[in-house]
Amino acid sequence: MAGGWLIAVMVQPPGEPRPLRHYFAVGHEDQGKCEWTAVDWAGRAGRVAESPIEGQEPVAAIRALTPMKMRILGLAAGEVRELGWRHPRRWLTG
Repeated sequence: MAGGWLIAVMVQPPGEPRPLRHYFAVGHEDQGKCEWTAVDWAGRAGRVAESPIEGQEPVAAIRALTPMKMRILGLAAGEVRELGWRHPRRWLTG
């Protein structure tokens, strides 16, 4: 059962020629709520993509986070953590 989700949002930061994937960990069970919450937060980093880019969807749920994984990484229920532009390997293991 998911306690939260790892979400990727395509965002075009100011000064960049094209959108990049920006990652968020969101502590809600509902995948749709996590996706919309991540989009809201991504808007702070730049312009959110409106359509697929090079085969990548603008918003993608990468992986469900178990309650145990959330505890290990310190993500509380209802919390949003901006993980940045680099691939979040630590959030994808185990």
